[in-house]
Amino acid sequence: MSRDDMTPTSSQDPAQPATSHDQVVVGVDIGTTGTKAVAYDATGLALAHATVTYPLDSPHPGYAEQDPEVILEAVRQTVRDVVAELRETDGREVVGLAFSSAMHSLIGLDAEQQPITPSTTWADTRADAQAERLRATPEGLELHRRTGTPVHPMSPLVRLVWFREEEPATHAAVDRWCGIKEYVLLRLSGELVMDLSIASCSGLLDIHQERWDDEALTLAGITAAQLPTVVPTTHVLPLLDDEAHGMGLTAGTALVVGAGDGPLANLGVGAVRPGMVACSLGTSGALRVVVDKPVVDPSGRVFCYALAPGLWVVGGAINNGGIVMRWALDALAPDLGEDGEEALLALAATAPVGSGGLLMLPYLLSERAPRWSSLPQGVYVGLNRTHSREHMVRATIEGVCQQLSLVLDSMRDAGLEITTIRATGGVVRSPLWRQVLADTLDSPIDLTEGQEGSSFGAAILGMAALGLVDSIEQAGASSTVVETVEPDPASAAVYARLRPVFAGLYDALVPTFEALREIAPELPTE
Repeated sequence: MSRDDMTPTSSQDPAQPATSHDQVVVGVDIGTTGTKAVAYDATGLALAHATVTYPLDSPHPGYAEQDPEVILEAVRQTVRDVVAELRETDGREVVGLAFSSAMHSLIGLDAEQQPITPSTTWADTRADAQAERLRATPEGLELHRRTGTPVHPMSPLVRLVWFREEEPATHAAVDRWCGIKEYVLLRLSGELVMDLSIASCSGLLDIHQERWDDEALTLAGITAAQLPTVVPTTHVLPLLDDEAHGMGLTAGTALVVGAGDGPLANLGVGAVRPGMVACSLGTSGALRVVVDKPVVDPSGRVFCYALAPGLWVVGGAINNGGIVMRWALDALAPDLGEDGEEALLALAATAPVGSGGLLMLPYLLSERAPRWSSLPQGVYVGLNRTHSREHMVRATIEGVCQQLSLVLDSMRDAGLEITTIRATGGVVRSPLWRQVLADTLDSPIDLTEGQEGSSFGAAILGMAALGLVDSIEQAGASSTVVETVEPDPASAAVYARLRPVFAGLYDALVPTFEALREIAPELPTE
């Protein structure tokens, strides 16, 4: 899939053409709880950045949705702020915006291309009954093998089944279905397209043939015409004049459609060679390794999503990453205040490795890999009178890392070679988190410069699309490792001993989870 013929408009004198080092690409990462924009030159140097946060709404149990207009304005604001900062401090030319976004979002548009549903996110579990029903059939596993997307409430396919069954009037009123990045690009460019990466994690695309899957469309109750046109992740659109003016950019500035945030994190941290795993640990978490063609685990424990032409990522995601610490701060340490996370981490660091035998299943938002079930909920096991707040907080961190270790085991079981691990995400800025991660995975963890994996990955993809770098792989491989966290052998041994106990708790508690799913909705929460 080749670069488009579009040439970015330049404000510089034609007699003095800008070199690639003079030109800047802004990586725009549309995340679950905020949008971040970072400006990079072709050497990978970050020149300016801005972030705007927004809420994740839950109007009903299991819902996790957002206002598309709020996110669109966050994109505009972050780009506007970055362009203004560049103008004041650097003066180099922004030749393109390249996009990353959280995967699995779903928005219904009317015939005027206006939203008639909120943006439902990967964290939304309203379709858990539809997912469990489909997963219980041979058809569910076959869908996973063809589409590379696990049958789970996070999947747009499964949520479309929910809309068809539970809100048929809304389902019938929708003219086109898309995700949050597609909606943003629609407003910025006037065109409704979906990159291959986002399409490949929709549950609706046959990744082996790179076309919409007929059986999936039938289940969803939609036609291919109701979905955006699928384009390469390097596809370029022109920025509308009014939008460019509002953000301080030149009319026609290139919009590189980009990819999903998970695959782009691999690119951003340089995990593009065989055996190099990227670990993303922010609000949620994931482990992914790059392969050169679609690979699907026959047992259905890992996903397979597109990154760029000839590059795919295989791995598993977990719902519960740093968001568990936010819960712990509110529930266990409200006295520390809104800025108390650092104090909470210091408190957790005083507890011993293994939290004195206290285990936590950190399934506050149910869970994804490797079981891909919306059934489980958060659990503390082994709690006794010797445990205090620091044990409970440390156990939340250890639970998240143990869940990632189960994902890593499933990747190895699927025949994937694992040689090195590179980590990115806000959580790994914490020394405690990254040490527990290294100990639990029993592997050195490489940290790369900047820790902005998805936005940098988007920028690299943008630079490749605009001809500012020789190749995606070469640019990605230039990421600099600034620190390696080595596992502590004694701590790793403790976690290895606890892991089978942790892993076995899911099966042991399935009857409890099933009973609570029936009873809990009838009980007051306040």
